[in-house]
Amino acid sequence: MSQTSSPPFAAPSDSVAGLVIAAAVVAGMALAVPAAGQEPPPDGFAPVTDAMLEDPAPADWLTWRRTPDGWGYSPLDQVNRDNVGDLRLVWTRALTAGSQEGTPLAYGGALFMPNPGDVIQAIDAATGDLRWEYRRDSPDDVEEFVGNLTTNRNIAIYGRHIIDTSVDNHVFALDAVTGELAWETPILDYRKNPARHSSGPIIADGKVVSGRSCMPRGGPDACVITAHDATTGEEVWRRRTVPAPGEPGDETWGGIPFEERVHVGSWMAPSYDPALGLVYIGTSVTSPAPKFLLGGVENQHLYHNSTLALDGDTGEIRWYYQHLNDSWDLDHPFERLLVDTAVAPDPSAVTWINPNIEPGAVRKVVTGIPGKTGVVYTLDRETGEFLWATSTTTQNVISSIDGATGAVTENAELVFSALGQEVLACPTWNGGKDWEAGAYSPLTNTMYFPLRNACARMLATTAAGTSHYALAVRNQIAPGTDQVGTVYAISAETGETVWLHEQRAATMSLVATGGGLVFGGDNNGRFKAWDQETGEVLWEINLGSAVTGFPISYAVDGRQYIAVGTGTASTASLFGRLTPEIRPSAGNNLFVFALPEPR
Repeated sequence: MSQTSSPPFAAPSDSVAGLVIAAAVVAGMALAVPAAGQEPPPDGFAPVTDAMLEDPAPADWLTWRRTPDGWGYSPLDQVNRDNVGDLRLVWTRALTAGSQEGTPLAYGGALFMPNPGDVIQAIDAATGDLRWEYRRDSPDDVEEFVGNLTTNRNIAIYGRHIIDTSVDNHVFALDAVTGELAWETPILDYRKNPARHSSGPIIADGKVVSGRSCMPRGGPDACVITAHDATTGEEVWRRRTVPAPGEPGDETWGGIPFEERVHVGSWMAPSYDPALGLVYIGTSVTSPAPKFLLGGVENQHLYHNSTLALDGDTGEIRWYYQHLNDSWDLDHPFERLLVDTAVAPDPSAVTWINPNIEPGAVRKVVTGIPGKTGVVYTLDRETGEFLWATSTTTQNVISSIDGATGAVTENAELVFSALGQEVLACPTWNGGKDWEAGAYSPLTNTMYFPLRNACARMLATTAAGTSHYALAVRNQIAPGTDQVGTVYAISAETGETVWLHEQRAATMSLVATGGGLVFGGDNNGRFKAWDQETGEVLWEINLGSAVTGFPISYAVDGRQYIAVGTGTASTASLFGRLTPEIRPSAGNNLFVFALPEPR
């Protein structure tokens, strides 16, 4: 493990304003009640605090996966195994055009919904009526530098602000009641160091922490994780994911010039442990991906495809773990689940186990499937010590993991050594697993993951028109099956697969609930509820379009709701090509369900 630090970088000074449409309907808003002893604010909106984010009220969904530990779990249990078959649609609303992978926040009777293209809406959570809409006025030339990126997976809430990152490389805050721009801070000059913000921030101890997918033309200074004061927008720290000459990790780049060390992105939202003060975030592949083109296959190229544990106050890397020296664009930026659990990996179910662990001892772990390989990794979240790992769907890029050290050995037969070389790599660069999130239920101590059975013929090439990874790819269904989509239920304690659901259509993001259910959809528009313990499908509806949003559950006036978005997203479309008989529509909509109200 290693520790590094780097100085902050100067941020550009330009700023961009936004536009609020349909100004907030303040009167009649079902807003939160202030804490005991506090004077209610004039408009009735109770500011969101760190304590609320760390332990939200059951009715609320206040961050990307509801809680900073990344669980994707709602304790609400009004909808349960016995009555889920009675769920009914209560309202739906169209979303803006573009790549739709949004997660609503739920607070005070409102849903705050990130739409494609830097559009944010406040919607009455019970009726679906629009309260306000903000459309960011981005520069005319931003697409020239950043591309036509419209994905906006998540937003944050703190105090009385809705906070997001933008296509023009800013972090900004809106008044939660009016939708008016409260502050904005440039992170990068998109013309000089372009980066993509496909995911928004989380809040960690009053700081807005965000990562980004740095584009190759942006250079290593675009590959940064940043923290900003959530009240003022002032930058607190900046962490580069690529070491510069003289910094720890510089030696792992094989002498490659600093300006050519590019594309180590952190393009998904992190997790946060307030007790340890650590932010956990994952990183992506380099550009190019084949390491013979980047200083040699023997080099680690830190900190690509790693878990980074960052000091929440300073951004210092307290520890790191590298999951894969990646030649195939098998990024590892996905959700990290922070769980306190007994650690007793079952040797009959788990491939790689640390021989020095005390079986059954309760540990603070960071676990889940952090990367596209579909491999479950469980690490000690205080130290980064490797505890155990095991494969799920078909993978052939990892040959072994040293249990005592956690060192990963890649399959030498698949590691590119020359241009024109072709390999069959499993999974494909769309996963295995991708950005679609799994969930964890404390009721079962089980993790639930939407995974896919897919491989790819990959060709190392720098030919014109191919990707900046120096790869050409032809996807295919994994050998031995015709079922692309799966949901794996895996014990956080033992690593055992508790149940497995397989289906033709590719599966998408999941949420677990206190009613013993797991909700999730697929790229054929089906939205389902599974029994957490058995995997039995208890309810299903056809929403018409791929279920590309992250589902949540919330409550208003004691009534539990399930919300999810549909629409277009890259992985849904790409996996759809493997199953050409599946032909959903492509409508961006938000759907909300609940049980019938008593008569």
